[in-house]
Amino acid sequence: MSPELISILVLVVVFVIATTRSVNMGALAFAAAFAVGELVADLDADGIFAGFPGDLFVVLVGVTYLFAIARANGTTDWLVHASIRLVRGRVALIPWVMFAITGALTAIGAVSPAAVAIVAPIALSFAARYGISPLLMGAMVVHGAQGGGFSPISIYGTIVNGIVEREHLPGNEVFLFLASLIVNLVIAGVMFVLFGGLKLWAQGAVPLDEAAGSEAPDKRDAPDDGTGTAPAPSSGAAPSSGSGPATAVAIRTEAPDTTRLTPARIATLTALVALVVAVLAFDLDAGLTSITLAVILSAAWPEDSRRAVGQIAWSTVLLICGVLTYVGVLEEIGTIKWAGEGVGGIGVPLLAAVLLCYIGAIVSAFASSVGIMGALIPLAVPFLAQGEIEAVGMVAALAVSATVVDVSPFSTNGALVLAAAPDVDRERFFRQLMIYGGIVVAVVPAVVWLVLVVPGFG
Repeated sequence: MSPELISILVLVVVFVIATTRSVNMGALAFAAAFAVGELVADLDADGIFAGFPGDLFVVLVGVTYLFAIARANGTTDWLVHASIRLVRGRVALIPWVMFAITGALTAIGAVSPAAVAIVAPIALSFAARYGISPLLMGAMVVHGAQGGGFSPISIYGTIVNGIVEREHLPGNEVFLFLASLIVNLVIAGVMFVLFGGLKLWAQGAVPLDEAAGSEAPDKRDAPDDGTGTAPAPSSGAAPSSGSGPATAVAIRTEAPDTTRLTPARIATLTALVALVVAVLAFDLDAGLTSITLAVILSAAWPEDSRRAVGQIAWSTVLLICGVLTYVGVLEEIGTIKWAGEGVGGIGVPLLAAVLLCYIGAIVSAFASSVGIMGALIPLAVPFLAQGEIEAVGMVAALAVSATVVDVSPFSTNGALVLAAAPDVDRERFFRQLMIYGGIVVAVVPAVVWLVLVVPGFG
């Protein structure tokens, strides 16, 4: 049996054990990387750790650390109330506001994970407070980022258009941008309808005096969390229950005022703005910048951030870093290239096209979308040169297939959403994201192939 096939079978075993035995998939993936790397690929420790995503580790730790401080001092609650007032109390508009913000950030040049890192913690804090499905809110943030991700001045757009030019393929920058925007907009609309958006519209507007107060709305009529059940009310009088009039009275008297800007909140808001400016204007690393800003806030207000380090999503960090380390071993072995070349050699161009779209989607769900696009577009050149497949539609289909799956919890964007969600059962939320990501992987490549490749856009 070839090393490439063994590595794929081991990955399947990791998935099965993780889903049936509730073992952290990251820990399993580290063990698999060690076993396959040492026994199959003859890699030493340096070769195995070459795939460790150090940059993503810092992003996950830094961003969740900073926003843990923001939650502790009430800044995220203040932002929630400001968002409610911005849309005049209509909670149903907030997911679309988050979609638009992340789309605008990526369209003007932000790297998609950086935009998600900035917006997701605020969006998911809002979702937790007002009983919106975290799956819906997380999907809106990620699809918004990908919707704007292929504008002619965006990172993804310039990379793909540069590859197309280097490979001497015909290209259309506007078509690429619109294809990604429309696909992600349609998916976001479907998610909004399926996961509680219509119920939010039916509820109407939250009274602005309630939005300005410190109590959470009654969640007994809140939309479900994506699993068919509404959030369970607490049996006690904790501030998060919102389960009845008596609890609401307790919240009004005991919860801190979240409408007032304290010095700590002003400093935190300044830090968040500084994060946006540093990432977008100065191209600084989002993770290192977040950690630096979090340390400054911690030093100034240690009482607000004493427990913030403990609230970093360490289980998510282990999960993502372990899986991506194993994917790095797959790349070292040549499994990714082996699969791509095998498909590229098929003699039926349309079949090869749809298989390449699926390979891009499947691999990108676990690895770098940019890296996958950089590998797949050159692989498509031989049968594009035959003239039976139009390049513009094929490139757009590959680009969309490789990025729309970033809702997967193993991708950077999906991992950020998973890490940023407060007050959720993370294992349950992880499984929701994995199932949703699997559906996207199964459906979207075939749809974009049918819409963009088969008609022959070029």
